[in-house]
Amino acid sequence: MADSIRPVRGMNDVLPEARSAWAAVDVAAEEIFEAYGYRRIRIPAMERTELFSRSIGETTDIVQKEMYTFEDRNGSMVTLRPEATAGIVRAGLSHGLFHNQQQKLWCSGPMFRYEKPQKARYRQFHQLDVEAIGYAGPEVDAELIVMSARLWERLGLESPMLELNSLGTPQARAGYREALQAYFSQSRDKLDAEGLQRLERNPLRILDSKNPDLEALIAEAPELTDYLDDESKAHFERLQQLLDDVNVGYELNTRLVRGLDYYSRTVFEWVTDRLGAQSAICSGGRYDGLVAQLGGRDTPAIGWALGIERVVELIEAEELQIVEPLPHAYLAMAGERAQRKGFAIAEELRMRVPGVRLSMDCLGGSLKSQLRRADRSGARMALILGDEELDVGQISVKALREDTPQVRLTVGATASALLRVREESP
Repeated sequence: MADSIRPVRGMNDVLPEARSAWAAVDVAAEEIFEAYGYRRIRIPAMERTELFSRSIGETTDIVQKEMYTFEDRNGSMVTLRPEATAGIVRAGLSHGLFHNQQQKLWCSGPMFRYEKPQKARYRQFHQLDVEAIGYAGPEVDAELIVMSARLWERLGLESPMLELNSLGTPQARAGYREALQAYFSQSRDKLDAEGLQRLERNPLRILDSKNPDLEALIAEAPELTDYLDDESKAHFERLQQLLDDVNVGYELNTRLVRGLDYYSRTVFEWVTDRLGAQSAICSGGRYDGLVAQLGGRDTPAIGWALGIERVVELIEAEELQIVEPLPHAYLAMAGERAQRKGFAIAEELRMRVPGVRLSMDCLGGSLKSQLRRADRSGARMALILGDEELDVGQISVKALREDTPQVRLTVGATASALLRVREESP
């Protein structure tokens, strides 16, 4: 017997048992996005490598260590997308979506990063991504943050906590960069190898270090808020007022810098204490310079992304009960005639009652064994088809969760009964 083929490390199967939580996230997100006027866009899983090196930044861990990059048969360097923002901006520029207009867009799908697999963190992972492009004011910053807060509420999650910061304009950040370089240069002997590398290329990334030995040094570093320009301060203060007005709580975190080079002004993360050291479940911020950086005009923009695996893991950690959609009805067929006709009758019922969950027995055997399977399926009712029913053009309907008598109904009346069950079921 040949050895079975094992999955690629870091590529995770999502089994049917997990579908309820995944579906809950997908459905809640889509309903919220549509309620706020965001439209879905689908982008390729593979882009030219240059897109990510120009947008994310040459000095980031993603570009230097984590991207799945290879040469295709035409000699072009291509990369499996590590995130969605750059691809959405590229798509907008390719199709003229940002020319004298604003866009509110969202997408979902797999992303790829070559990093050490951990709990709910895989090399192929899935994200929900939301972007508002062409909006400069803090109102859209608040809208995006509130949308994420509404998602936690819809799912019943209680532990996510919002952290906020402002990175200011690139000009303000340049002065802060110089101050950080001067500060950390005085303590080169305390920096690890990664910190020394970041010191020369992007000292703000040192603030994002996960090395506990650097905590004290980082805690005494200059504060970014001392270098913000007046316009960025006003923008950030207005954002806080808007969040206060709708009772969305937050904490200010002046060390929150985010790992991608394209961010400016508002940055934020939703974090939780229920998933161990990897606490972030949703992150985002402004990237007002990215559209121009990729060949377009100066265009303000903001967005966020969440890891679906992380949110599903949090649903489990908070022990939330996501109801598994069970069949509304189960069709049992006794005899050869019923087996032959049952398929068409099941299809007719599904056509008459859109959205009904009707399972048809495909194993055969005695009617008694089929009804046992109907009961185990969790269906509300069993539909029984045999020679007697076929002779009179009816279906026997047996309640499986209520103590009511079995009845025979026409196909039309059976459809009406299924409609009532569908409307009463979760």
